[in-house]
Amino acid sequence: MNYPNGKKPIMPLARQTNSKEISFGNRGMTLEEDINETNTYYLSRNKAIIHKKPTPVQIVRVDYPKRSAAVIKEGYFKQASTTDYNGIYREKYVDFEAKETKNKTSFPLSNIHEHQINHMKSVCEHGGICFLIIRFSQHDETYFFPAMKLFPYWESQFNGGRKSIPYKDVQRIGNLIPFHYQARVDYLSIIDHLYF
Repeated sequence: MNYPNGKKPIMPLARQTNSKEISFGNRGMTLEEDINETNTYYLSRNKAIIHKKPTPVQIVRVDYPKRSAAVIKEGYFKQASTTDYNGIYREKYVDFEAKETKNKTSFPLSNIHEHQINHMKSVCEHGGICFLIIRFSQHDETYFFPAMKLFPYWESQFNGGRKSIPYKDVQRIGNLIPFHYQARVDYLSIIDHLYF
């Protein structure tokens, strides 16, 4: 196959690997990319409508080095963002935050902000399904962690408790999200199991 300009694509040499080295995990994608792909799959199958929330930004200064290109030089967040994703599934409001950590032994609570916790509490109080998706990149594992289980850890850090959730607790309390090629982070299967 050739590109439209008539040139042949340059193909990298195939690297031989030991079958034990092959990982069927996220294959280099970030958690956000995996969730976006999953949400696109859900939408294409009419399973759910879940979208990433845009972060409201106020653009202050823009430079135009060329007529065809604008470069944003200065901008500010208009307001504190809430969580990353929201939408509807099986007539229920769904709202969640996605976090990735390279830490092997725990999930640092510093990855979450107080205004996000307050938002998640409001969602839970109004009957919505609210949770964290946590990826431990060093373990190549992704977990569904219900917001109601997160709140005690959050409060405990202000009373002399840990400032993180131990990896073992995430394994015990959370639900490992299965990896699939089409629904890379199939969190709806966990929601079905826990809520329906």
